[in-house]
Amino acid sequence: MELVCPAGTPAALRAAVDAGADTIYCGFRDETNARNFPGLNFSREEMEEGVRYAHKAGVKLLVAINTFPRAGAPEKWRAAVDDAARFGADAVILADLGLLAYAADKHPGLRRHLSVQAAAANADAINFYVDTFGVKRVVLPRVLTVQEISAINRQIGCETEVFVFGGLCVMAEGRCALSAYATGRSPDMNGACSPASHVVYREEGTDLVSRLGPFTINRVKRGAPAPYPTLCKGCFSAGEYRGHVFEDPVSLDAATLIAEFAKAGVTALKIEGRQRSRSYTQAVVRSFRKAVEAEAAGLPIMANELQRLTEGQTTTAGAYAKTWR
Repeated sequence: MELVCPAGTPAALRAAVDAGADTIYCGFRDETNARNFPGLNFSREEMEEGVRYAHKAGVKLLVAINTFPRAGAPEKWRAAVDDAARFGADAVILADLGLLAYAADKHPGLRRHLSVQAAAANADAINFYVDTFGVKRVVLPRVLTVQEISAINRQIGCETEVFVFGGLCVMAEGRCALSAYATGRSPDMNGACSPASHVVYREEGTDLVSRLGPFTINRVKRGAPAPYPTLCKGCFSAGEYRGHVFEDPVSLDAATLIAEFAKAGVTALKIEGRQRSRSYTQAVVRSFRKAVEAEAAGLPIMANELQRLTEGQTTTAGAYAKTWR
């Protein structure tokens, strides 16, 4: 199966290519992509050079243009599609219906992938995008079991890509109103979930307290792993229950499910982490390169090999092996 790897910077792109990625995905340095953070992403010149570097190594490059254009101002998003095509990107990853229509009309030879931001989680929805916009691959939301993925693959006319490692987002796959409510910056429109400018840490006695905007998210003992500062991974009180109401502060690691994904007809395995460091990218890509090759050879895959790089040093198979349904 194809190993699709993140690159938040040109250095991370080179590290991922050299570590054994089949495909790289990255975005422009603006709000057209859903990882719009200071110090990340690619200028136009860097993207053009990134395409050259990847192609020289026989690696494909995908451009994520997966936020939603502003009403009455689609020019920036259309320009991103135009430039991705001009630089020779192997595909664009899109979520917005209008932008999919634009890409299909203006650049019919440019391969179109459906972003997880579109939250297409059933065969009818996916086939609509395939039939209407010529989508060749859908990135499936992280709310499906392996059995459900297998059923979908039997009914659709395109490839599927699934997440296997990294941040676990199940708030309708990035369409999160909680972060926008707290900060005024939307993951959908601005590409910024829990922007760093709105995150505050402070020590209170023996506790480390994290806040997003006006909301206290978590309180942990000093020295304990601090969860990622998003509201969906915050610890809340609801009635008599106190805990992680929406999402536990853990990372997805589905390495041991790779053989099951292959049997389910999955085409590509996606690593999350464009906001991570070059060393993180290199370590994760190398590990999953070994895992994919082990699966292809019928060998066992080592579990928890990357636990030290996960959030809270804790992992989950997420919805792939639902125990809460």
